[in-house]
Amino acid sequence: MRPVWRVADVRAAEAGLMATLPPGTLMRRAAAGLARRCALLLADRGGVYAARVLLLVGSGDNGGDTLLAGAHLARRGAAVSALLLSPGRAHAEGLAALRAAGGRVVDRPPGTVDLVLDGIVGIGGRGGLREAADQLAASLVRHRGRDGAPAAVVAVDVPSGVAVDTGGVPLTASGRPSAVRADVTVTFGGLKPALVVGPAAALAGAVELVDIGLGPWLRGSPALGVTEWSDVVDWWPRLGPASEKYTRGVVGVATGSATYPGAAVLSVAGALAGPTGLVRYAGSARADVLRRHPSVIATGRVADAGRVQAWVCGSGLGTGEEAARELRAVLAAPVPVVLDADALTLLVDGSLADRLRTRDAPIVVTPHDREFARLCGEEPGADRVGATLRLAAWMNAVVLLKGDRTVIGTPDGRAYVNPTGSPALATGGTGDVLAGLLGALLAAGLAPERAAAAAAYLHGLAGREAARGGPVTAPDVADALRPVLARIS
Repeated sequence: MRPVWRVADVRAAEAGLMATLPPGTLMRRAAAGLARRCALLLADRGGVYAARVLLLVGSGDNGGDTLLAGAHLARRGAAVSALLLSPGRAHAEGLAALRAAGGRVVDRPPGTVDLVLDGIVGIGGRGGLREAADQLAASLVRHRGRDGAPAAVVAVDVPSGVAVDTGGVPLTASGRPSAVRADVTVTFGGLKPALVVGPAAALAGAVELVDIGLGPWLRGSPALGVTEWSDVVDWWPRLGPASEKYTRGVVGVATGSATYPGAAVLSVAGALAGPTGLVRYAGSARADVLRRHPSVIATGRVADAGRVQAWVCGSGLGTGEEAARELRAVLAAPVPVVLDADALTLLVDGSLADRLRTRDAPIVVTPHDREFARLCGEEPGADRVGATLRLAAWMNAVVLLKGDRTVIGTPDGRAYVNPTGSPALATGGTGDVLAGLLGALLAAGLAPERAAAAAAYLHGLAGREAARGGPVTAPDVADALRPVLARIS
């Protein structure tokens, strides 16, 4: 799990480390790493020598990092121009180094630009960009390089204008993001929330972390963690000589209806792809389920399903009294449950919601933004992590807030973000597959937050795999899960 740190934690770590080093050491480390990444980008566009590089330089240390990196590139033969947004407050040492290396200060961008370094504001920025900086950010798409291609934009530490601790992005009156859109972000010392979650993550492009020695000084609890493939592999249940279908776990699936039989078929497909040994289906779509999945044991009601180690409930279930009765039966079972789709709509009934807060066995809920709004009375807003954690605490449940960067929050305040999301998954039924897989992981014995993080990660990979063949449907994602999971063993 890759840790992600708040601004205050990064600042404290920098202060502690700088007290042990000669002045300027950290900035020189950051600038060297930044210049190296820029040189690699320029290598694909004719090389560093004679490349046209534009530095957008604000005040403070972020501008200093940018100027020193520009000096590195100028010494290698690049034509480096610096546009100072606050000329009287530019970093003096960095500016002197740039001039000594042959760089120059300009009052407008040159006609040809291969590479732009965004050093307007760093992690200390607040409230979006000021008007002049916002206009510069909006104009970056017009710059072209020697090869006629758009200039590559590299953000220094974070894209200027984003809300670093939340991943929010302020909007202009016309609805345009008031922030820089980068192709690459080179960040220093540790990941920040804006690089991995919320709308800001989409502006960061490819993120490269430069080690400047902060690791031992980053203390306390990270803001959140980013799931990695190695985490999923470590958590995955292992088969042994004594394994059989019941010891591997049995997952119950109470989804679908006569109106929406496909939801049952898809959620069962997700469950079958997981590590459990047996799937029990309970619902009125049992004929459709058995036709597609003959290994499933199917009954008409939750009460008749038999023993399971976890339940999945909600996808296509409906919201009438019969559906509410099945949801109550699921909640009465002393096993972990996944509540999705229609089950979340039924939870708006206060009596059912109260059952969650007093329930002993774990619960995972999987809302998208509109379902979140029905549960909470408001949209998640700019701070998706904070919103997820508030709902998790209120419901006493693990919350998997679906989106481009799916967020998982626990009742005790831990948060994780999934990096594998794909626009290909924005199609009907893919959430049913996710819910089934998540239920299988719970039945196999994974802790709820690990099951949610692993399911989101693998579901995202399956979406990407399915998209290789063109437009994606939910059955494509279910089919793609199997080869993805096969890589674990």
